[in-house]
Amino acid sequence: MSLMSYRKAQIEEAELIVRLVNSAYRGDSSRVGWTTEADYLDGQRTDEQEIQRLIQSETSMILLCLQADEIIGSVLLEKKSAGSAYLGMFVVKPDLQGGGIGKQFIQAAEDSVQQEWGVTKMTMSVITLRTELFAFYERRGYRRTGELLPFPDDPRKGIQLVQNLQFEMLEKYLRPAPKYKG
Repeated sequence: MSLMSYRKAQIEEAELIVRLVNSAYRGDSSRVGWTTEADYLDGQRTDEQEIQRLIQSETSMILLCLQADEIIGSVLLEKKSAGSAYLGMFVVKPDLQGGGIGKQFIQAAEDSVQQEWGVTKMTMSVITLRTELFAFYERRGYRRTGELLPFPDDPRKGIQLVQNLQFEMLEKYLRPAPKYKG
């Protein structure tokens, strides 16, 4: 694995981010990786309008993971309160999954929200059927809260192939981020 870098997305990268997110979650391309939702959901995960709005918002950012100059991952980070941020749409290119990139990228995301917003807690939601994702996040220090939320009834977020999908909330209290010199 070559050296990776991280930076905030720019508005002109919205279309590329949409393709990356949709390819990692939905359709046959997502089946190459282990984060696919193709057995549970059809349709798109996001669209260009949503990504542009999130990039431009004062309370959110999309952090990119780059290998050389290639964007290989993205994650949505949203400030929820003075002490909390939400992590969503976390993706690594399907053909690069399973090689440790996600572990490093999630740490970079946690460091970024601490530096940007000074938060001490990260939350996220995972579809309850995705036991392998719960295990991945639990190994990163997240814990299941037991709080369940219904999947949105919105075709822009996907078409349910399985009825009554739900999310469970996870949370992690963050250690102080390292201080960068420079």
